[in-house]
Amino acid sequence: MIFQPVLPALLIVLIALPFAALAVWRLVREPGTGMRMRWAARVVLVLACGALLLRPGIPGGAVETLASDVDIVLLVDTTASIVAEDWDGDEPRLDGVREDVEHLITAYPGARFSLITFDAEASVRVPLTTDTTALVTSLAVLRPEPTAHSRGSSVGIAAHRLEETLDAAASVSPDRARMVFYFGDGEQTASTAPESFAGSAGEVAGGAVFGYGTEAGGPMRQTSAGTDGPGDYIEYEGQRALSQLDAQNLEQIADELGVEYQHRTADAAIVLPPAPTTATSADGATESIQELTWIVALVIAALLAVELAFGVALLTGTARVPRGTRRGEAS
Repeated sequence: MIFQPVLPALLIVLIALPFAALAVWRLVREPGTGMRMRWAARVVLVLACGALLLRPGIPGGAVETLASDVDIVLLVDTTASIVAEDWDGDEPRLDGVREDVEHLITAYPGARFSLITFDAEASVRVPLTTDTTALVTSLAVLRPEPTAHSRGSSVGIAAHRLEETLDAAASVSPDRARMVFYFGDGEQTASTAPESFAGSAGEVAGGAVFGYGTEAGGPMRQTSAGTDGPGDYIEYEGQRALSQLDAQNLEQIADELGVEYQHRTADAAIVLPPAPTTATSADGATESIQELTWIVALVIAALLAVELAFGVALLTGTARVPRGTRRGEAS
Protein backbone atom coordinates (compact mmCIF):
# COMPACT_ATOMS: atom_id res chain seq x y z
CA MET A 1 0.00 0.00 0.00
CA ILE A 2 1.25 3.46 -0.92
CA PHE A 3 0.04 6.74 0.59
CA GLN A 4 0.21 10.21 -0.98
CA PRO A 5 -1.29 12.44 1.74
CA VAL A 6 -2.79 15.78 0.76
CA LEU A 7 -1.66 17.11 4.17
CA PRO A 8 1.20 16.04 6.44
CA ALA A 9 0.33 12.61 7.84
CA LEU A 10 0.77 13.78 11.45
CA LEU A 11 -1.69 16.62 10.89
CA ILE A 12 -4.25 14.20 9.44
CA VAL A 13 -3.90 11.99 12.51
CA LEU A 14 -4.31 14.99 14.84
CA ILE A 15 -7.48 16.03 12.98
CA ALA A 16 -9.09 12.58 12.81
CA LEU A 17 -8.08 11.24 16.24
CA PRO A 18 -10.40 13.41 18.42
CA PHE A 19 -13.42 12.59 16.27
CA ALA A 20 -12.56 8.90 16.25
CA ALA A 21 -12.08 8.91 20.05
CA LEU A 22 -15.46 10.62 20.56
CA ALA A 23 -17.21 8.10 18.30
CA VAL A 24 -15.59 5.14 20.11
CA TRP A 25 -16.53 6.60 23.50
CA ARG A 26 -20.17 6.95 22.45
CA LEU A 27 -20.10 3.45 20.98
CA VAL A 28 -19.01 1.98 24.33
CA ARG A 29 -21.51 3.99 26.39
CA GLU A 30 -24.64 3.43 24.30
CA PRO A 31 -26.85 0.75 25.89
CA GLY A 32 -28.97 -0.17 22.86
CA THR A 33 -27.82 -2.37 19.98
CA GLY A 34 -29.30 -0.03 17.37
CA MET A 35 -27.46 3.04 18.66
CA ARG A 36 -24.24 1.07 18.97
CA MET A 37 -24.50 0.10 15.30
CA ARG A 38 -24.98 3.75 14.38
CA TRP A 39 -21.93 4.83 16.34
CA ALA A 40 -19.91 1.95 14.91
CA ALA A 41 -20.79 3.28 11.45
CA ARG A 42 -19.64 6.73 12.54
CA VAL A 43 -16.30 5.31 13.70
CA VAL A 44 -15.85 3.81 10.24
CA LEU A 45 -16.88 7.14 8.66
CA VAL A 46 -14.22 9.08 10.59
CA LEU A 47 -11.54 6.52 9.70
CA ALA A 48 -12.61 6.59 6.04
CA CYS A 49 -12.33 10.38 5.94
CA GLY A 50 -8.82 10.12 7.37
CA ALA A 51 -7.94 7.46 4.81
CA LEU A 52 -9.25 9.70 2.02
CA LEU A 53 -6.85 12.46 3.09
CA LEU A 54 -4.00 9.94 3.04
CA ARG A 55 -4.76 9.06 -0.65
CA PRO A 56 -4.08 5.32 -0.55
CA GLY A 57 -2.93 3.50 -3.66
CA ILE A 58 -1.17 0.42 -4.97
CA PRO A 59 1.82 0.11 -7.30
CA GLY A 60 0.73 0.07 -10.94
CA GLY A 61 3.98 -0.88 -12.62
CA ALA A 62 6.82 1.12 -14.11
CA VAL A 63 6.63 3.51 -17.04
CA GLU A 64 9.38 5.13 -19.05
CA THR A 65 9.38 8.91 -18.80
CA LEU A 66 11.06 11.55 -20.93
CA ALA A 67 11.23 15.16 -19.82
CA SER A 68 11.88 18.05 -22.21
CA ASP A 69 13.70 20.88 -20.49
CA VAL A 70 12.65 23.32 -23.19
CA ASP A 71 10.52 26.44 -23.63
CA ILE A 72 8.25 26.39 -26.69
CA VAL A 73 6.65 29.54 -28.07
CA LEU A 74 3.68 29.15 -30.42
CA LEU A 75 2.85 31.98 -32.83
CA VAL A 76 -0.71 31.63 -34.15
CA ASP A 77 -2.30 33.77 -36.86
CA THR A 78 -5.71 35.12 -35.78
CA THR A 79 -6.49 37.30 -38.79
CA ALA A 80 -9.75 36.69 -40.68
CA SER A 81 -7.89 34.47 -43.15
CA ILE A 82 -7.14 31.82 -40.51
CA VAL A 83 -10.78 30.70 -40.74
CA ALA A 84 -10.71 30.53 -44.54
CA GLU A 85 -12.44 27.28 -45.47
CA ASP A 86 -9.89 25.17 -47.31
CA TRP A 87 -8.63 22.80 -44.60
CA ASP A 88 -9.62 19.16 -45.13
CA GLY A 89 -12.03 20.24 -47.85
CA ASP A 90 -14.09 23.15 -46.59
CA GLU A 91 -13.18 23.32 -42.89
CA PRO A 92 -11.57 26.43 -41.31
CA ARG A 93 -7.78 26.52 -41.27
CA LEU A 94 -7.93 27.14 -37.53
CA ASP A 95 -9.17 23.56 -37.06
CA GLY A 96 -5.90 22.33 -38.55
CA VAL A 97 -3.89 24.61 -36.26
CA ARG A 98 -5.66 23.23 -33.19
CA GLU A 99 -5.06 19.63 -34.26
CA ASP A 100 -1.38 20.26 -34.91
CA VAL A 101 -0.85 22.01 -31.58
CA GLU A 102 -2.31 18.99 -29.76
CA HIS A 103 0.18 16.71 -31.56
CA LEU A 104 2.96 19.13 -30.67
CA ILE A 105 2.08 19.10 -26.97
CA THR A 106 2.25 15.31 -26.94
CA ALA A 107 5.60 15.30 -28.72
CA TYR A 108 7.36 17.43 -26.08
CA PRO A 109 6.36 16.15 -22.62
CA GLY A 110 7.47 18.33 -19.74
CA ALA A 111 8.04 21.40 -21.90
CA ARG A 112 6.79 24.87 -21.02
CA PHE A 113 4.52 26.46 -23.60
CA SER A 114 3.61 30.06 -24.43
CA LEU A 115 0.97 31.20 -26.90
CA ILE A 116 1.27 34.44 -28.89
CA THR A 117 -1.50 35.38 -31.30
CA PHE A 118 -1.26 38.04 -33.96
CA ASP A 119 -3.58 39.98 -36.27
CA ALA A 120 -3.45 43.79 -36.31
CA GLU A 121 -1.24 43.43 -33.22
CA ALA A 122 0.49 40.65 -31.31
CA SER A 123 -0.61 39.54 -27.84
CA VAL A 124 0.66 36.98 -25.33
CA ARG A 125 -2.39 34.83 -24.63
CA VAL A 126 -0.65 32.23 -22.46
CA PRO A 127 2.68 32.95 -20.73
CA LEU A 128 5.20 30.16 -20.38
CA THR A 129 3.61 27.33 -18.42
CA THR A 130 3.58 23.56 -18.12
CA ASP A 131 -0.21 23.66 -17.81
CA THR A 132 -1.07 22.32 -21.26
CA THR A 133 -4.76 22.26 -20.34
CA ALA A 134 -4.72 26.06 -20.21
CA LEU A 135 -3.05 26.15 -23.62
CA VAL A 136 -5.57 23.79 -25.22
CA THR A 137 -8.47 25.68 -23.64
CA SER A 138 -7.16 28.99 -24.93
CA LEU A 139 -6.91 27.57 -28.44
CA ALA A 140 -10.37 26.02 -28.21
CA VAL A 141 -12.00 29.40 -27.55
CA LEU A 142 -9.69 31.30 -29.89
CA ARG A 143 -11.53 33.47 -32.42
CA PRO A 144 -10.13 35.62 -35.23
CA GLU A 145 -10.27 39.39 -35.02
CA PRO A 146 -13.67 40.93 -35.86
CA THR A 147 -13.99 41.57 -39.57
CA ALA A 148 -15.13 45.14 -38.90
CA HIS A 149 -11.81 45.86 -37.16
CA SER A 150 -9.60 44.44 -39.90
CA ARG A 151 -7.31 47.07 -41.37
CA GLY A 152 -4.62 44.97 -42.94
CA SER A 153 -2.14 42.74 -41.17
CA SER A 154 1.52 41.81 -41.39
CA VAL A 155 2.83 38.27 -41.15
CA GLY A 156 5.75 39.61 -39.11
CA ILE A 157 3.79 41.70 -36.60
CA ALA A 158 4.70 39.27 -33.80
CA ALA A 159 8.46 39.55 -34.36
CA HIS A 160 9.07 42.09 -31.60
CA ARG A 161 6.76 40.30 -29.14
CA LEU A 162 8.55 37.00 -29.81
CA GLU A 163 11.94 38.58 -29.22
CA GLU A 164 10.76 40.02 -25.90
CA THR A 165 9.34 36.66 -24.81
CA LEU A 166 12.52 34.75 -25.70
CA ASP A 167 14.79 37.30 -24.02
CA ALA A 168 12.70 37.19 -20.83
CA ALA A 169 12.75 33.38 -20.80
CA ALA A 170 16.52 33.34 -21.35
CA SER A 171 17.12 35.77 -18.47
CA VAL A 172 15.04 33.70 -16.05
CA SER A 173 16.10 30.21 -17.21
CA PRO A 174 19.35 30.51 -19.20
CA ASP A 175 19.94 26.73 -19.15
CA ARG A 176 16.69 25.87 -20.95
CA ALA A 177 16.56 25.54 -24.73
CA ARG A 178 13.92 27.45 -26.69
CA MET A 179 11.87 26.41 -29.72
CA VAL A 180 9.50 28.46 -31.88
CA PHE A 181 6.58 27.24 -33.99
CA TYR A 182 4.76 29.61 -36.35
CA PHE A 183 1.23 28.79 -37.60
CA GLY A 184 -0.19 30.90 -40.43
CA ASP A 185 -1.01 31.28 -44.12
CA GLY A 186 1.61 33.92 -44.98
CA GLU A 187 -0.90 36.33 -46.46
CA GLN A 188 0.46 39.88 -46.17
CA THR A 189 -2.37 42.43 -46.37
CA ALA A 190 -0.55 45.38 -44.79
CA SER A 191 0.94 47.91 -47.18
CA THR A 192 4.33 47.74 -45.45
CA ALA A 193 6.95 45.02 -45.77
CA PRO A 194 6.82 42.20 -43.20
CA GLU A 195 8.89 42.66 -40.05
CA SER A 196 11.90 40.38 -39.71
CA PHE A 197 12.21 37.57 -37.17
CA ALA A 198 16.00 37.50 -37.52
CA GLY A 199 16.42 39.21 -34.15
CA SER A 200 15.13 36.09 -32.41
CA ALA A 201 17.23 33.57 -34.32
CA GLY A 202 20.03 33.56 -31.76
CA GLU A 203 17.67 32.29 -29.05
CA VAL A 204 15.94 29.67 -31.21
CA ALA A 205 17.27 26.11 -30.90
CA GLY A 206 14.61 24.52 -33.11
CA GLY A 207 11.05 24.69 -34.30
CA ALA A 208 9.17 25.04 -37.59
CA VAL A 209 6.94 27.28 -39.67
CA PHE A 210 3.65 25.64 -40.65
CA GLY A 211 1.65 26.95 -43.58
CA TYR A 212 -2.13 26.52 -43.90
CA GLY A 213 -4.28 27.08 -46.95
CA THR A 214 -4.11 26.47 -50.68
CA GLU A 215 -2.95 28.41 -53.69
CA ALA A 216 -6.50 28.32 -55.05
CA GLY A 217 -7.67 29.98 -51.86
CA GLY A 218 -10.55 29.51 -49.47
CA PRO A 219 -13.60 31.68 -48.77
CA MET A 220 -13.80 33.57 -45.48
CA ARG A 221 -16.80 34.31 -43.29
CA GLN A 222 -17.40 37.51 -41.40
CA THR A 223 -16.55 37.35 -37.69
CA SER A 224 -17.66 39.49 -34.77
CA ALA A 225 -16.51 40.18 -31.23
CA GLY A 226 -19.56 38.45 -29.73
CA THR A 227 -20.38 34.78 -29.32
CA ASP A 228 -22.45 34.52 -32.47
CA GLY A 229 -21.63 31.82 -34.98
CA PRO A 230 -19.94 32.44 -38.34
CA GLY A 231 -21.52 35.19 -40.40
CA ASP A 232 -22.00 35.54 -44.13
CA TYR A 233 -19.13 35.09 -46.53
CA ILE A 234 -16.95 38.13 -47.15
CA GLU A 235 -17.43 39.43 -50.68
CA TYR A 236 -15.28 41.52 -52.97
CA GLU A 237 -16.70 43.02 -56.18
CA GLY A 238 -19.72 40.74 -55.97
CA GLN A 239 -17.69 37.54 -55.50
CA ARG A 240 -16.61 35.64 -52.44
CA ALA A 241 -13.26 36.94 -51.26
CA LEU A 242 -10.59 34.24 -51.19
CA SER A 243 -7.58 33.92 -48.92
CA GLN A 244 -4.59 32.29 -50.59
CA LEU A 245 -1.55 30.62 -49.09
CA ASP A 246 1.65 32.62 -49.57
CA ALA A 247 4.38 30.03 -49.14
CA GLN A 248 7.10 32.50 -50.11
CA ASN A 249 6.45 34.69 -47.08
CA LEU A 250 6.38 31.66 -44.79
CA GLU A 251 9.65 30.32 -46.20
CA GLN A 252 11.20 33.74 -45.56
CA ILE A 253 10.07 33.60 -41.91
CA ALA A 254 11.52 30.09 -41.59
CA ASP A 255 14.86 31.29 -42.98
CA GLU A 256 14.93 34.22 -40.54
CA LEU A 257 14.26 31.93 -37.56
CA GLY A 258 16.62 29.22 -38.82
CA VAL A 259 13.93 26.51 -38.89
CA GLU A 260 12.19 24.42 -41.56
CA TYR A 261 9.00 25.33 -43.42
CA GLN A 262 6.25 22.75 -43.80
CA HIS A 263 3.02 23.06 -45.75
CA ARG A 264 0.23 21.47 -43.73
CA THR A 265 -2.65 19.47 -45.15
CA ALA A 266 -5.22 17.31 -43.37
CA ASP A 267 -4.09 14.12 -45.14
CA ALA A 268 -0.43 14.44 -44.14
CA ALA A 269 0.97 13.77 -40.67
CA ILE A 270 2.75 16.66 -39.04
CA VAL A 271 6.53 16.30 -38.89
CA LEU A 272 8.06 17.72 -35.72
CA PRO A 273 11.76 18.22 -35.09
CA PRO A 274 13.31 16.49 -32.09
CA ALA A 275 13.85 18.53 -28.97
CA PRO A 276 17.40 19.89 -28.66
CA THR A 277 19.65 17.17 -27.23
CA THR A 278 20.77 19.49 -24.43
CA ALA A 279 17.13 19.96 -23.40
CA THR A 280 15.98 16.36 -23.31
CA SER A 281 16.66 13.96 -20.47
CA ALA A 282 15.46 10.43 -19.96
CA ASP A 283 14.23 10.03 -16.41
CA GLY A 284 14.15 6.26 -16.70
CA ALA A 285 11.54 4.05 -15.14
CA THR A 286 9.05 5.72 -12.84
CA GLU A 287 6.60 3.79 -10.71
CA SER A 288 2.99 4.54 -11.51
CA ILE A 289 0.35 4.40 -8.79
CA GLN A 290 -3.26 3.28 -9.06
CA GLU A 291 -5.19 5.38 -6.56
CA LEU A 292 -7.83 3.75 -4.34
CA THR A 293 -9.39 7.00 -3.16
CA TRP A 294 -12.47 6.36 -5.29
CA ILE A 295 -13.21 3.22 -3.25
CA VAL A 296 -12.85 5.15 0.00
CA ALA A 297 -15.07 7.89 -1.40
CA LEU A 298 -17.79 5.35 -2.20
CA VAL A 299 -17.65 4.04 1.40
CA ILE A 300 -17.97 7.60 2.73
CA ALA A 301 -20.90 8.31 0.40
CA ALA A 302 -22.70 5.15 1.56
CA LEU A 303 -22.18 5.95 5.25
CA LEU A 304 -23.36 9.53 4.75
CA ALA A 305 -26.47 8.22 3.02
CA VAL A 306 -27.18 6.03 6.06
CA GLU A 307 -26.67 9.04 8.36
CA LEU A 308 -29.02 11.08 6.23
CA ALA A 309 -31.67 8.36 6.39
CA PHE A 310 -31.37 8.19 10.22
CA GLY A 311 -31.59 11.96 10.44
CA VAL A 312 -34.75 12.10 8.31
CA ALA A 313 -36.32 9.33 10.39
CA LEU A 314 -35.45 11.15 13.62
CA LEU A 315 -36.90 14.45 12.40
CA THR A 316 -40.06 12.72 11.22
CA GLY A 317 -40.51 11.00 14.58
CA THR A 318 -39.84 14.19 16.51
CA ALA A 319 -42.42 16.07 14.48
CA ARG A 320 -45.07 13.46 15.29
CA VAL A 321 -44.58 13.35 19.08
CA PRO A 322 -45.99 16.82 19.94
CA ARG A 323 -49.13 16.21 17.92
CA GLY A 324 -49.79 12.95 19.76
CA THR A 325 -49.09 14.60 23.13
CA ARG A 326 -51.55 17.42 22.45
CA ARG A 327 -54.28 14.91 21.56
CA GLY A 328 -53.71 13.13 24.88
CA GLU A 329 -53.93 16.38 26.84
CA ALA A 330 -57.17 17.37 25.06
CA SER A 331 -58.83 14.08 25.90
